[in-house]
Amino acid sequence: MKKLNRTLLSAILVLCFLVQNTVTIKALEPSNTNTDIKVEAKSAILMEPTTGKIIYEKNSHEKFAPASVTKIMTMLITMEAIDSGKIKLGDKVTASENAKKMGQGGNSSMLLDTGEIRTVEELLKGVAIASGNDAAVALAEYIGGSEENFVNIMNKRASELGMKDTSFKNCHGISAEGHLMTAYDISIMSRELLKHPKILKYTGTYMETISEGRKSPIGLVNHNKLVRFFKGCDGLKTGFTNEAKYCISATASRDGVRMLSIIMGAPTYKVRNRDASMLLNYGFSKYELKKVIAKDDKLEKIKLNKKGDKFFIAESKQDLNLIIEKGSNNKITKKIIIDKNKKEYKKGQKVGYCEIYLGGKLYSKIELYSDRDIRAYSILDNIKYNFQKIFDNAI
Repeated sequence: MKKLNRTLLSAILVLCFLVQNTVTIKALEPSNTNTDIKVEAKSAILMEPTTGKIIYEKNSHEKFAPASVTKIMTMLITMEAIDSGKIKLGDKVTASENAKKMGQGGNSSMLLDTGEIRTVEELLKGVAIASGNDAAVALAEYIGGSEENFVNIMNKRASELGMKDTSFKNCHGISAEGHLMTAYDISIMSRELLKHPKILKYTGTYMETISEGRKSPIGLVNHNKLVRFFKGCDGLKTGFTNEAKYCISATASRDGVRMLSIIMGAPTYKVRNRDASMLLNYGFSKYELKKVIAKDDKLEKIKLNKKGDKFFIAESKQDLNLIIEKGSNNKITKKIIIDKNKKEYKKGQKVGYCEIYLGGKLYSKIELYSDRDIRAYSILDNIKYNFQKIFDNAI
């Protein structure tokens, strides 16, 4: 009987050991957070553009024809030329015969005529809203001198941005041998374009009418229907050719969080829009905005003498918000760095900066300014202070 009890007890202990180890092993298995995402398109990527963090990807480094998503680079180079002062939104551009031809034959167009004069801003609208091939060529010729030279600029810029699997053959995206990109590269140039937020004024417009100087006004309708039907969507660009199928670089913003999703090679525009929307929604479900520093926050008291009665307050020059994963345990820390070599500090003058770390990694930094005018402590002041301290102690 005792032998039977010992055997039974041993069996129970072994069983408990196995159960315990099974639970431990299961707990150590990495969880796949993307199991519910079923993208039908050939290639896709979801990015949080502030940090460039990739949240989801499918065949993101496989090369495909990008169709009119190409025009994101055309818009990027145009915005960089505007922001650098090389050109202005109000500059007048004369459409060439070559530009007119690109808008014929059923291609996407803003119906430019040879010799028609339009502003850079109107052409930007033609590209961003109506996906006008003619508008893209007109901008290319104005900025680059010729479309060929502009394409060279596009490829050079792609190389600078680290778009290693991109080869542009034109500025509009009509199928051409060797004109290829990856979803990953599209996310890079899309993220760069988002650094020029003025472009969203155009890419986020659903309808626009251009009438000045035209006998019959032309209505521009955005090819990106998500701008109208998906909450927060304000860009960036769709594309379609028989070779590329349906593509999109879609971006949306909700509650201070922006997401960017790229879809390539979807079989229909409905699948493209569904896949892009699904990825954006997934991103919004995973990330949130955390307010870390507000403009004019008093971050640190900077003492200028040993006694501590001579000081200024370092205040933040701007707001700083972090986009972080919901439920993240990453600790946010701050490091104040002050320029101690100044002889005096002026109110509102830059005095240093504050570094923000997320999970031990530098996330961002903001400038700090002084809240008052004050002279820095001199060597003579320190000598006086030390003598005063000796005298006080003697008493």
